[in-house]
Amino acid sequence: MEQLGEQLRARRRDLGLTQIELAELAGVSDRFVRSMEHGKSSLQFDSFKKVLDALGMELQARVRE
Repeated sequence: MEQLGEQLRARRRDLGLTQIELAELAGVSDRFVRSMEHGKSSLQFDSFKKVLDALGMELQARVRE
């Protein structure tokens, strides 16, 4: 989760957004955005999806071989 948090933080910064601005854009709390960026594992998926959408990102799943 930490690596994902780092990717989210980098994308937010590339877009020139603060955590508060991203939270407002995604309709979630700035506390939630901070939790995501710090790699917290107990996140609500629907809120997580809103943040990804606001960043123009998507989550993909792969089957392990």
